[in-house]
Amino acid sequence: MNDLASAAVPGPALRDDPGTPGVRAALRRAAPALAAYAAIRGLGLAVLAVWSAADGKNWHTLLTARWDSLWYTRVAEQGYGYAVQLPNGDVHSNLAFFPLLPWLERGLSALLPLSPADAGMAVAWLTSPAAAWALYATGERLHGPRAGVALAALWAALPVGIVQSMAYSEALFTALAAWGVYCVMTGRWVAAGVLASLAGLTRPVGAAVVAAVWLTATVTLWRERAGGTGVRAALRARPGLLPGVLVAPLGWCGYFLWVGARQGSLTGYLDVQGGWGNGFDGGLAFGAFIWHQLSGPAFPAGLGLLAGVGLVIWLYVRGVRQGEPLPLVVYGGVVLLLALTAKGYFGSKPRLMMPAYPLLLPPATALARCRPVRSWLVIGVVAVASAAYGAFWLNGSGPP
Repeated sequence: MNDLASAAVPGPALRDDPGTPGVRAALRRAAPALAAYAAIRGLGLAVLAVWSAADGKNWHTLLTARWDSLWYTRVAEQGYGYAVQLPNGDVHSNLAFFPLLPWLERGLSALLPLSPADAGMAVAWLTSPAAAWALYATGERLHGPRAGVALAALWAALPVGIVQSMAYSEALFTALAAWGVYCVMTGRWVAAGVLASLAGLTRPVGAAVVAAVWLTATVTLWRERAGGTGVRAALRARPGLLPGVLVAPLGWCGYFLWVGARQGSLTGYLDVQGGWGNGFDGGLAFGAFIWHQLSGPAFPAGLGLLAGVGLVIWLYVRGVRQGEPLPLVVYGGVVLLLALTAKGYFGSKPRLMMPAYPLLLPPATALARCRPVRSWLVIGVVAVASAAYGAFWLNGSGPP
């Protein structure tokens, strides 16, 4: 497969996979990837601790008690209903934050001697390796073990990889999304639907996982029908497909509708996001922001932004042309589309694109074809740069 049209057709990797290896065997195979992930993130935390101490700040506070972490903690402690009105009239409501992470923070802090903030960091530290495991499994299935290790390592070494260690929802979401998409690839439809529903309770971009489940199921049934098999026969052959499709949107739609009922409007959640200055305008505001940078004294920054947008689009197209399975194409494309077309808080776009791990498959496969010494040298350099940037970022402006 070497073009967009062919990538829209599920290949052998998407067929039902009843011969599932044991969890222990799968974990043993993933051990090198998990070790690489732990080493890279450990380096990032160590550099952050040293940098923060030199800057007179506390690394623990930076990870658990700033920016969105405070909003999640407040939801865990007090529930929904808190809002701040800004001088310009905008209203920042905690209804903008999806509930799964605060629920976990509340539950863990009730069971263990942890504050909700520390519980949020614990969730991140537990689910980020789970996400790395899912990335390894994906890379291994498509291109072999070395590609799986490289994919997990590259995700750990993203410039904003430090967010994976914060009391934020990105690590939790990526773990649910990556395993959900992997379940679609392997024909585990019920598990895929449950994970998609949980991802939909974690972040608005959970819609990307739902799209991967729905579109892949639709194309699968269409192919069966085109091959002479009726839809009913196809559903009987895949008894979990229809339940998975039905369960997948429940989390996302449930929270969206609950906020709408609470706000007295079907578009209540969109109105809440509008109060934060967020929304979707097809990328007009982001384009205007880049143009403003390019046409002023911040030209180098604008050029860097433009290059970054071009790079992620190129990586997506490259993955499509390399024949990535449909679930990855759909999921990665929706995450990328939502991140690039959202307005407001332009500095958060790298963080918003962090769950778009399919973008890392082309460089991961390229590294897998290199000599081990060369590939690990590249990953090591990227990891050091990520650790330094993460420490600089959190001790400065940090994630909006």
